[in-house]
Amino acid sequence: MSKAMKIAIVDDEQDMRQSISQWLALSGYDTETFASAEDALKGIGPDYPGIVITDIKMPGMDGMRFLKKLMGSDSALPVIMITGHGDVPMAVEAMRVGAFDFLEKPFNPDRMTELAKKATNNRRLTLDNRALRRELSDGSQIMKKLIGTSPVMERLREDILDLGQADGHVLIDGETGTGKTLVAHALHAVGARAGKKFVLLSCAAWDEDALAKRLFGPMQPEDTQLPAVEEARGGTLVLEDIEALSDSLQARLLSFINDQGTPAETRIVAICNMQEQDRTCEDAMRSDLFYRLAALRITLPPLRQRGEDILTLFSNLVEQFAEEYGCEAPQVSAQEAAQLLQAPWPGNVRQLINLAERAVLQSRRGSGTIASLLMSDHEDMQPVMTTEGKPLKEYVEAFERMLIDNTMRRHKGSIVNVMEELCLPRRTLNEKMAKYGLQRSDYL
Repeated sequence: MSKAMKIAIVDDEQDMRQSISQWLALSGYDTETFASAEDALKGIGPDYPGIVITDIKMPGMDGMRFLKKLMGSDSALPVIMITGHGDVPMAVEAMRVGAFDFLEKPFNPDRMTELAKKATNNRRLTLDNRALRRELSDGSQIMKKLIGTSPVMERLREDILDLGQADGHVLIDGETGTGKTLVAHALHAVGARAGKKFVLLSCAAWDEDALAKRLFGPMQPEDTQLPAVEEARGGTLVLEDIEALSDSLQARLLSFINDQGTPAETRIVAICNMQEQDRTCEDAMRSDLFYRLAALRITLPPLRQRGEDILTLFSNLVEQFAEEYGCEAPQVSAQEAAQLLQAPWPGNVRQLINLAERAVLQSRRGSGTIASLLMSDHEDMQPVMTTEGKPLKEYVEAFERMLIDNTMRRHKGSIVNVMEELCLPRRTLNEKMAKYGLQRSDYL
């Protein structure tokens, strides 16, 4: 369950503050009260984890001045204004300045709860989006999302760090669901443009005329957005589904790239999602544009080539979903681990995410197995797996690593509890953790 949002109640009348606070506390909100706007400003800053309910008529700093101060600090903070009879014109002016809504005295408490619910939901979404943007602009955090110790993932992270520091345009390709957009974010976050604009545009989401206008302009007077090439100036412009660009738009994009010169003011990161058999990104693009973009190229590895990363990813995902749904994470048997490793994964990481969520949901209901979900996803899989094509030792080691990793995570790094659950002496556990690159500090 998400943490209750705060509600700051600002009113110079003590009885009014207390009655509003008590009513909202009964609805599950974490309230705090302030007798003046001046006091409230000391405790309400940017990214305040909640909303504000304030009277308009107050001695000292009145509600309108208070609202303007709040909007200057955080223009997305929902502020609900309480007005007296006849103050509706002032409330309308408050809405123009940036108030979320207003309540006219005497007000219905249920109406206040309804507004508070609407405003807190709005605030939670705003703060979640800000946190995501910060995370996607933090190179160290985003690189942690590229989980895995397989050689192909080690190489991918090295490529991102190398190409992130370079200044040329980049082409990212790979099968569906491998994380191409995440890699585009990572390239921006680890490079010199990290603090500049990052603009993401899907070329497949627009018809040709609308895409031409969104990409290059001209925009109409009523439009609030700049053309993407202007919006991303000095930063990174990511074009998803680059293969969906028509020949004429490819020509305009090539001209834009050529006109920038070297080094480019705006970096283009093109994402190609070619899925047709026997066709490549090169087949779908003008050769001159393709070679300009593909001078720096990253091809993402499919999940089936990532070995025991599959088990690490799956374990992390089921733990996350179990926490989200408030239940125990399902345990993976040795046979299911072998099936996870041998599955073809045409949908790659995106398919693994879906499987993990379904595994947690069915485990919460007390029915089904991970093996049954795998069988439904991959109709050609056999219920009893063999070790054909891979040595048995690899399956055993991958399962053993996953088992120790899961147990360490569940016991938050308690060596004694892990030894007891797995029936391992301390020396053996230490040796196996060293062998698999597991460190106790990662679980504390």
